[in-house]
Amino acid sequence: MAKKITLIGAGLTGPLLATYLANRGYTVDIYERRSDMRNTSINAGRSINLALSVRGIHALKEVGLFEKIDPMTIAMKGRMIHDLDGTTHLQRYGQKPEEVIYSVSRAKLNMELMTLAEETGKVNIHFNQKCIGMDLDEKMLSFFDKKSDNEKEIPFDLVMGVDGSASAVRDAMISKGNFNFEFKPLGHGYKELTIPPGENGDFQWEPNALHIWPRGLFMLIALPNIDRSFTCTLFFPMEGAVSFESVQKGKDIEGLFHEQFPDAFDLLPHIVDQFQQNPIGHLGSVYCDPWHVENKAVLLGDAAHAVVPFFGQGMNASFQDCSVLNNLMIKYPDNWEIILSEFSKQHVPNGHAIADMAVENYLEMRDHVNNPRYKKRRELELKMECMFPEKFTPRYSMVSFHQIPYANVYARGEEQYQLLDAILDKYELDDVNETIARNFIG
Repeated sequence: MAKKITLIGAGLTGPLLATYLANRGYTVDIYERRSDMRNTSINAGRSINLALSVRGIHALKEVGLFEKIDPMTIAMKGRMIHDLDGTTHLQRYGQKPEEVIYSVSRAKLNMELMTLAEETGKVNIHFNQKCIGMDLDEKMLSFFDKKSDNEKEIPFDLVMGVDGSASAVRDAMISKGNFNFEFKPLGHGYKELTIPPGENGDFQWEPNALHIWPRGLFMLIALPNIDRSFTCTLFFPMEGAVSFESVQKGKDIEGLFHEQFPDAFDLLPHIVDQFQQNPIGHLGSVYCDPWHVENKAVLLGDAAHAVVPFFGQGMNASFQDCSVLNNLMIKYPDNWEIILSEFSKQHVPNGHAIADMAVENYLEMRDHVNNPRYKKRRELELKMECMFPEKFTPRYSMVSFHQIPYANVYARGEEQYQLLDAILDKYELDDVNETIARNFIG
């Protein structure tokens, strides 16, 4: 096979993948429908910052970018829960100082990844090129050139779809047949809002935490930014009595925030304008199998496994895809039929597992975090981790602080959940010691 690979999409996953490919000796063309974000202003209201954890950090280290990105991140050591009465309490993510996740600017990271890819000398990014079709039999891609206002066709040897949850590459693969695909809408959407720095130029809340206002059927979260602002995201039903459908007028918007998020309401300037002007993002999960067609095409990132954002793993899972594929390239040099077959075989179950866990984590974040039973279970699992560090690791820690395959995490997490409930059904939390726990853990 020729040493040239075509990528569709220059979001976060595309340029990272291109860098891996360039380092393996391939030349890469990336086609991106948007203009170069390094030369244009970023639209407000769309995924301003993201959570970076071990899986994503590992990939950035593999391509030599993490040291440059690290100063742009803010460590978050846990969830700062905001109750209706304005009181707050921190629920730590882990027990070790290094068990934190990091807030990072999506745009800055994307720009650094594009520049890194180009600096290899083997990657060319073509902007304003919208993929409108793919013929897998003829190995031909169709694009609409937004600058010339013309359509064109480009041949390919191997195409990699990193073009997001609405992937044109995936659509073409589905039409080829022998492909299972399902999109599960969440029924909830999101809207982003901004809390600026205080009058003194500093953060208006604790910066080293992910702030959450759990309200049962919906929630607000806030992540810190390097400029000392916070990006707030309201996750809200699309339809219903209290939803984006019903809350549109100024008085209703003010009423919602004043009643449900009083401490945030006081810090959100021009809340009505922000709410009405910023777009509503739609949420859902992508399940597909396999992720490849012969040695012609493969999906990575959101194109393969778009997930809802409640485990902070969308970017991390996508970056891990690139690392996994890179390891297979090392193991099977230039044998793309085996590389892609093994990639689907090994990794599809992990994509399905993190999609399921992300939805489950939404229920936990918006509701369960203040449930007394949840708090006891969380305290017990941390206790179990201290008593049996080789046998017991909390599910959140397995996802965020380890690189255990997601499918294994899911299975282990289910077993541990049942174990914790069995102990709590029989004993008071304070009575649980190593002897009692050992009888359950085996």
